Amino acid sequence: MTAHQRAAVAALTALAPVSWGTTYVVTTEFLPPDRPLFTALVRALPAGLLLLAVARVLPRGAWWWKAAVLGALNIGAFFPLLFLSAYRLPGGLAAVVGSAGPLLVLGLSALLLGRRPALRDVLAGAVAAFGVSVVVLKAAGALDALGVTAAFTATASMSAGTVLTQKWGRPEGVGPLALTGWQLTAGGLVIAPLAFLLEGAPPALDAGAAGGYAYLALVNTAIAYCLWFRGIGRLTATQATLLGPLSPLTAAVLGWAVLGESLTALQLLGMALAFGATVAGQLPRRTEPTARLRAGSQPSGSTSGCVNRTGLPRERA
Repeated sequence: MTAHQRAAVAALTALAPVSWGTTYVVTTEFLPPDRPLFTALVRALPAGLLLLAVARVLPRGAWWWKAAVLGALNIGAFFPLLFLSAYRLPGGLAAVVGSAGPLLVLGLSALLLGRRPALRDVLAGAVAAFGVSVVVLKAAGALDALGVTAAFTATASMSAGTVLTQKWGRPEGVGPLALTGWQLTAGGLVIAPLAFLLEGAPPALDAGAAGGYAYLALVNTAIAYCLWFRGIGRLTATQATLLGPLSPLTAAVLGWAVLGESLTALQLLGMALAFGATVAGQLPRRTEPTARLRAGSQPSGSTSGCVNRTGLPRERA
């Protein structure tokens, strides 16, 4: 992959964490309170079924259980824990816990992929986490043990799913649209019984809540996760996860622009550090692997993707 192609892939993949950075504002401003499981279900299952209907490709063989494992890690566990932490923690504190993701991915990549962490990646992950902390830790308030545990477990689950997604790649002839649909559907089916058992009947929705859920399902999930899994297939797991700090940075900017929150000079410095670490994490290594994915990988210059010229999802095998 050339430097220009790598930059284009990273930029497109970055749209996913930027979109996820809007989750906290949408959750707190538009959605019913204290319904993390229902919110996770509505975000995952409709998006997964939509992508399955568009892709019209089902798993085969071992990919039934692989898709179930990835769906449980990336969606089934991650979504409920994410919303639980969002309801119980200030957004800043949840973001700080989540910024540990790049460091967790480095460790898991060493264990599962046999990739020795590069010093530059470790430093980039640490600087990104520090920069995010400076940006978002203003008045975190009292620590909520359940909220912190949920945030860290969500981060660990997503990190494991990211590494396994790259380890297993994609089956031959299957694009990122189908892979995303499998995981969202599997994750949604994990969440569904828990949501109805623990939270009961769905809450009444006003126009704002309905619009918020529609945005989370289509833009924040179906399109964003398609771009994310496509990027994991072309970038290393570390490069992909070092785009993660863009999510809390987006949330901080939205807090300033939409909610009227202030940004101090120190916070702007933290933004610069986190963004610089994110960019540094995308720079090419001296020796790039010849193949990111063993099974079903496409040439780095492939034009297949998740959206067509109209901006709607597409599938190209």
